[in-house]
Amino acid sequence: MPWKYADGTLKEGREFTGTDGTQYPKVWMRYSDSEKAAIGITWEDLPASAAPYDNRFYHGRKENGDLIEKAIADVNEIDEDGKAIKDREGNQLVTLGLKSIAVAQAKKTAASMLEPYDWYVTRKSEKSTAIPSAVSTFRDAVRTACASIETAIGKCDTHAKVKALYDLPVDSDGKLTGDPAPINAWPDAI
Repeated sequence: MPWKYADGTLKEGREFTGTDGTQYPKVWMRYSDSEKAAIGITWEDLPASAAPYDNRFYHGRKENGDLIEKAIADVNEIDEDGKAIKDREGNQLVTLGLKSIAVAQAKKTAASMLEPYDWYVTRKSEKSTAIPSAVSTFRDAVRTACASIETAIGKCDTHAKVKALYDLPVDSDGKLTGDPAPINAWPDAI
């Protein structure tokens, strides 16, 4: 967590004045451990509840440091009495789960990859001009990749399996293979 001195917290890269009036420069971080100890500077570890976490998959931490997982499925919101919370139009309020969010992102990515080539489709419709085969092949590959990603997401029945979709593949020695994470298995742009 932070560096502590007397009753306060020191900020890295900032000078400070010691309790005896000594001025310490902003490079005090370069001091050795023994020099810091002699001045009275100590390191305080973060409490377990304040440890970093990946906010794509977790809401935060409990007091004991355990992670609070986000739901993988959509959640119908209810009030403290167990009644459905409705929006202004009277529809059930739903918090999207990790799977729905991932599917929406895959669709958005596919749309952004297809969009630059949509004019070929429009031109073919209006003028009967053939779409270049490289463009057709690429567009088909994007749609196939999106369907594969959505299928992989749909097969996830645990939080760990959803998270694994974002992991970069490694070989048997634990070294990165250079392949994309399953959630990012898109064709190369043309």
